[in-house]
Amino acid sequence: MTRWFRANKGFVAFLVLFGIFRTAVADWNPIPSASMRPNLLEGDVVFVNRLAYDAKIPLTNVSLARLGDPQRGDVVTFSSPKDGTRLIKRIAALPGDTIEMRSERLLINGKPADYTVLGNGIEKVEPLGELTALHLKERSGDATYRIQVLPQVSAMRDFGPVTVPADRYLMLGDNRDNSGDSRVFGTVPRELLIGRAERILVSADIKGNWAPRGERIGMSLRPE
Repeated sequence: MTRWFRANKGFVAFLVLFGIFRTAVADWNPIPSASMRPNLLEGDVVFVNRLAYDAKIPLTNVSLARLGDPQRGDVVTFSSPKDGTRLIKRIAALPGDTIEMRSERLLINGKPADYTVLGNGIEKVEPLGELTALHLKERSGDATYRIQVLPQVSAMRDFGPVTVPADRYLMLGDNRDNSGDSRVFGTVPRELLIGRAERILVSADIKGNWAPRGERIGMSLRPE
């Protein structure tokens, strides 16, 4: 073993440094589910900036320094406060915000979000088959982004009001009627935030023929 290590110490050092880079600086995250449609599709791989908010000790949630504040509308990866699963959702409410949802419409601090109809899409939902999805532009505060709703399915379209505690964030999936998010597991502590998803690195149609989706490469995930 010692002989092997000496012969491959350069490779071992590379693996260690690469691991530190992925756990402390930047990472990538594959998208396995439909919870962030229409902005993220199954088969997208996104670039995650782990230094967007905090510099952390590698492999821990211990913050060494705060580098920036999460903003409403940011797409973030985080560890679920329920079971530790890595998730990706959008920040819908910040510490101190009071948020509620009434018939799918968000209200932040008593002010309803603005909505613009963009058109329709198709989503396959088992066991219901192919359903028509309504695409909307949601403007909440200074953040504007696309969401979709599935009027045919049973979903949690009303909740709150909830006031977000200090250093916690309320997350929602862009696919509002097909997302397990803060309506299920509650608000997320800052220390569980992994990083901000910046853009799509690569994409392939994993639900179809695995063809590359070149038009999605490099797409920004920042709110408008």
